[in-house]
Amino acid sequence: MSSRRAERVASVVHQELARMLLEDVKDEQLRLVSLVAVAVSPDLSVAKVKWLPLGGLGNRASMQASLDRVAKQLRGPLGRALKIRHAPEIRFELDRNVEYAAHMEHVLSNLPKAAEDEGVGEGEGASAEDEA
Repeated sequence: MSSRRAERVASVVHQELARMLLEDVKDEQLRLVSLVAVAVSPDLSVAKVKWLPLGGLGNRASMQASLDRVAKQLRGPLGRALKIRHAPEIRFELDRNVEYAAHMEHVLSNLPKAAEDEGVGEGEGASAEDEA
């Protein structure tokens, strides 16, 4: 299968799952879930759905358990919306990219400034003297 088709299916899966979580699912805490990205395998058998709690609110473990539980119920309606014979298996995964980015920003902001400034200053000063 072409990767282009997988991308198109992923886009529709993203839209349909977002709609279903808002309109069809009875679990109130799942209304606080934001779908970040969807990746569909090339053979269209698996859809990995990255999610985050809206505003960082809610118990992530409880939300993940609810998403895992409802994933099986959403597969049939999703297949009908996609108009394909075999709907992809839905796997919800917490998106940790935001947490990782915040961690890296914290690490980088705590680097010693003196060593950074000295390295830049010495390199520039030495080359200016060499040229003169």
